[in-house]
Amino acid sequence: MKFIHLSDLHLGKRVNECSMLEDQQYILNEILRIVEEEAPDGILLAGDIYDKSMPSAEAVALLDDFLVRLSRMGQKVFVISGNHDSAERVAFGGRLMEGSGVYLAPVYDGKVEPIELEDGYGTVRLWLLPFVKPIHVRHCFPDREITSYTDALATAVEAMGVDPSERNVLVTHQFVTGASRCDSEDIAVGGTDNVDVSVFDPFDYVALGHIHGPQYVGRETVRYCGTPLKYSFSEAKHHKSVTVVELGQKGDVQIRTVPLRPLRDLVELRGTYEELTFKGFYGGTSYRDDYVHITLTDEDDVPDAVGRLRVIYRNLMKLDYDNLRTRTNLSPVGGASVEQKDPLELLEEFYRIQNGQPMSEEQRKLAKELMEDIWEGEA
Repeated sequence: MKFIHLSDLHLGKRVNECSMLEDQQYILNEILRIVEEEAPDGILLAGDIYDKSMPSAEAVALLDDFLVRLSRMGQKVFVISGNHDSAERVAFGGRLMEGSGVYLAPVYDGKVEPIELEDGYGTVRLWLLPFVKPIHVRHCFPDREITSYTDALATAVEAMGVDPSERNVLVTHQFVTGASRCDSEDIAVGGTDNVDVSVFDPFDYVALGHIHGPQYVGRETVRYCGTPLKYSFSEAKHHKSVTVVELGQKGDVQIRTVPLRPLRDLVELRGTYEELTFKGFYGGTSYRDDYVHITLTDEDDVPDAVGRLRVIYRNLMKLDYDNLRTRTNLSPVGGASVEQKDPLELLEEFYRIQNGQPMSEEQRKLAKELMEDIWEGEA
């Protein structure tokens, strides 16, 4: 049985205040082309379908068109909500849409029923588990002690009653301990959203969403497929793809990727103003239409650098300097960028700057507990 694993479409997303809708429409068309060539038995959409819990009308129309076209191709589509989605909005109309081969995971209520598919080796049980927090699972299992994300996922999986002698595929959206993050992903206080990979032992393949870089965690069959597009410059060196999963008999899982080529790439360029203008005009650059982050190494600021460089690099999104002045005055504490730090680290730095001394261990503990309570209790 063959599946195509997708996640983190983030439809409606803006990058550096630039709408990505045209790029998303293009890449969805590329995915449809791959689906036609691969002829899978199903499409697994592992959450963060939208970029916001209240998506724009344009983003909703984009998803609607994508699902309709997949359905008309005779594809079965299995969709869960992620942490960026509203579980209620993604689940709406699910029972009606099943008749068209589109299965939308309902809002988690403690019960996950498998969808059974058949091939020459027998039954494959497909389980759709949307993004959940400990507070959601505690509500369904008040008698269980659930203090962490690992506790929550272990409880949810146990309640499924998975038969490990059968072939089982899980579609879910969580941060599994050991996965490599990038700047465009949410960072939880102190890593409290970590889920231990052992929770997923009963499954032959785990189609994960949430992490933007394609990778596996623990074993090759617990996999993030990554985003279909680059959504921050920390992803500039990523190679985006769709993941193709083929299940043979029990224990036989083959995984490969099919590259995705975007309408516009996301690239980082570095050099002096003179070097980059020369490269743009005479170097046969392929970056004229790409989304570009330029770092100028000139010691003196270049007047109207953004306006002048946009004559060459039409989609210049970000410009900064790396020179003696910036390295002396603006180098971040501890060598890490703001995007790489979790909220507690940022609060500690702010406190130290404001008060001329570090937070006490008691203050740090209180701040961490408050942050975790607020983060966990968000809808």
